[in-house]
Amino acid sequence: MWTNFLLFSLLTICVFTDIKERKIYNSILFPFLCAAWILHVVIAGETGLKETLLGTAVGLCILLIPYLLGGMGAGDVKLLAVIGAIKGMDFVLMASVYMAFTGGGMAILILLFRKGVRARMMQIMYVLHGLRNGVKTPMLSEKEGIKTTYPYGIAIALGAIFQAIKLKGITL
Repeated sequence: MWTNFLLFSLLTICVFTDIKERKIYNSILFPFLCAAWILHVVIAGETGLKETLLGTAVGLCILLIPYLLGGMGAGDVKLLAVIGAIKGMDFVLMASVYMAFTGGGMAILILLFRKGVRARMMQIMYVLHGLRNGVKTPMLSEKEGIKTTYPYGIAIALGAIFQAIKLKGITL
């Protein structure tokens, strides 16, 4: 199906640029967005237009708040919107669930394998022990840890791939 071809082409390019340069470019996203809109209109007419616009809006809204709070790049938000334009609202909603689990797992792995993991674990244990005994212990913040980023486009792509696999009935 043409939507799968568009989706996997988009994800391949965006994951590559996100890993290499930590950017998802508008010059990549915009043509895919236009192609999705046009193809949906040509194939399904007014119904296709409504479906693709709704998918775009839902995809955009899912990551808009994390972006506005500074925890997400604009490219990630737009990538999910384009995925919604290509595959529709239902697809992007379920893909975002898989994306959240994948992104959380990636974050845990990064925390575990980054320098200073022992100190972070001890800090967490102190805070949890304090909470258990009714003492509020402030979390110490390390400036390097706050500025650490990772390419969330990978989590978005994996979420979309997992949803596409689920729809096809393929088991891993």
